[in-house]
Amino acid sequence: MPAPTFGLWYDFRNPAQWSQPIGRLYRETIDQAVWAEQIGFRSAWFSEHHFAPDDYACSPLIAAAAVGARTSEMRLATNIIVAALHNPVRLAEDANALSLITDGRFDLGVGLGYNEREFTAFGRVRKQRPSLFEDAIAIIRAAWSGSDEGYEGKRLSMPAVRVTPVAEKTPRMPIGAVAPKGLERAARLGDGVITLSNDHFQVYLDALVANGKSLDDGAIYASQWVVLAEDPEREWARIGEHVLYQVNKYIEWGSFEGSGVPDHFDTPQQLLDFGVYKLWDADAGIAEMTALAEQNPQIRDFHFWAQFPGETVESGSARVQYIADHVIPAVQQRLEPTTATV
Repeated sequence: MPAPTFGLWYDFRNPAQWSQPIGRLYRETIDQAVWAEQIGFRSAWFSEHHFAPDDYACSPLIAAAAVGARTSEMRLATNIIVAALHNPVRLAEDANALSLITDGRFDLGVGLGYNEREFTAFGRVRKQRPSLFEDAIAIIRAAWSGSDEGYEGKRLSMPAVRVTPVAEKTPRMPIGAVAPKGLERAARLGDGVITLSNDHFQVYLDALVANGKSLDDGAIYASQWVVLAEDPEREWARIGEHVLYQVNKYIEWGSFEGSGVPDHFDTPQQLLDFGVYKLWDADAGIAEMTALAEQNPQIRDFHFWAQFPGETVESGSARVQYIADHVIPAVQQRLEPTTATV
């Protein structure tokens, strides 16, 4: 099994207390992702939310296309797009186009969603999320197949039409999940799972077996809630307030619902004490990720937030460079099988 790739995760957030010119933030972020490919990163992940006062990215496919057009090896993916908010036929078309633009380097990571305001604004009913989501997945797959059979689901339907053009390389559709039901859904319906915690791997793997699949069928795209730096404690002192803002906003919107996470954190230290975030230097990161990959050969990718809300791209790039210089080569060297020579 090849060693996992390493990637960066983007949301383009711009909170008022650290406001930057938003156009510059977008352009510098795109430039950063392109540069990251040059120094060893092989994936870029784009998140989605709507109507956020901090300008959280609402068009991840556009951002992915911008990076995809300027790269040649990096995989582009959504982590995640809320499938139930979109017309699934249109989403399938856009994913096909992205696959064509990038020569098959695009993955459509989808998730259930949670923000009540988003569902209301898009004319969806939040409590219908599971059926909306499963219908959307079925329609997207039908559209990608080139079939004109159509689909009639519980909430959504697709007429008997053939979606064109069909991608030469069908995108993968991993499913983002946190709760056990979501991890089971990812095992049953997804081309892998996008995890938010390394503690979720085994639940997903058990669900694969329960659904009659081989562990070899599994694929884990592991989001890392980690600050990785030469002096992580010093880095945390510098950026901890940005991370605190990030987590509290996710709590406010409903991301951690049912997870046991408190309703609010008052200090950055509390995030560490509760285990929401971890601090690693290169040695710790190499040891942790090597062990995880050896224990879970289904891991395909580790990815990290490139920068936190309100942090400048330049600031985040220092950690990106550190990971590229001190972590990626070491992990890959430890995991790649050696070739015997005579």
